[in-house]
Amino acid sequence: QVQLVESGGGLVQPGGSLRLSCAASGFGSRYYAIGWFRQAPGKEREAVSCISSRDDYTRYADSVKGRFTISRDNAKNTAFLQMNSLKPEDTAVYYCAADDRIWTCEFKQSDYGYWGQGTQVTVSS
Repeated sequence: QVQLVESGGGLVQPGGSLRLSCAASGFGSRYYAIGWFRQAPGKEREAVSCISSRDDYTRYADSVKGRFTISRDNAKNTAFLQMNSLKPEDTAVYYCAADDRIWTCEFKQSDYGYWGQGTQVTVSS
């Protein structure tokens, strides 16, 4: 049974940093793509970043490009989202998603069969 558990959210001032973690378990191999998504109050869930399963190709939403960095530690089955220069508009619940049926980096939510429970990120002074 695949499980994804996010951690690392919290309250941070504008301009600050947070690092989110997504611990995966239950996959038969390390070859699964990972995506980070977020949902702000009153808005639809949107893609933030993703990383492919084999060549670590990464992709970012325009709104976070240059500020966020996605990475993965295959030995620990954990993915990370380093978030720097945070803005109030980054406030949202952040979800990680994964699937071993896709190897590429995808922003399409329906491509991911497994989702974490989400972690709240609040950027406020």
